[in-house]
Amino acid sequence: MTDKKPFWKLKSLKEMNRTEWESLCDHCGKCCLVQLEDEDGHREFTDVACRLYDVCEGGCRNYAQRSREVPDCVRLTPGNIRELHFMPMTCAYRLLNEGKELPDWHPLVSGDPESVAAAGMSVVGQVVPEADVPDWRLEHHIRLWPGESGD
Repeated sequence: MTDKKPFWKLKSLKEMNRTEWESLCDHCGKCCLVQLEDEDGHREFTDVACRLYDVCEGGCRNYAQRSREVPDCVRLTPGNIRELHFMPMTCAYRLLNEGKELPDWHPLVSGDPESVAAAGMSVVGQVVPEADVPDWRLEHHIRLWPGESGD
């Protein structure tokens, strides 16, 4: 029996092909949440999702054109992940870039795409659409998500 290491332990982010790169996303939806930043640069997540995020089923409703429809939507690349400090602490791209392991609940580790929700890491069904919340109410939607405490 061969104990072959998974691709994410053998390759750097830059060495991954498109399929491998895309499979790193666990589809938790945290990166699609509106974040608030104070004057000191401290960021907090809300329970308000980008207008393209499907709050009931999860995922972007127009992934291929997301940057065109939402100009401030950041397209992750191996070249920019290091600077994207606002990415969720549980994000596989961030974790691997920081030399950390993927969590047990990540679908690539568990083999089960439902393991993200089972571990309480998905925002699906727990967020509201951006269109439903005026900017002046965003501070009332700050939420600490599992895995994002920073402590």
